[in-house]
Amino acid sequence: MSSTWREFMSWNKYTQVASRALRQALGESERVAAEKRAQVGARVQIWENGQAGELNFIAEQPKVRESGPGPV
Repeated sequence: MSSTWREFMSWNKYTQVASRALRQALGESERVAAEKRAQVGARVQIWENGQAGELNFIAEQPKVRESGPGPV
């Protein structure tokens, strides 16, 4: 029975869904703080001959909604 959910989603997807549900259950101030911690952005910097190159964003950090209900 424990492997049944694995047919539909990966462990990463499961933790993403669970963390979103937990954040939505929090109060307003705690929810906003948790959403700020959950933001993820990716950037890359190429080094050549011991010198850092330009810092480029691969994926920008998403904007955080300040208020309002989450998706249902």
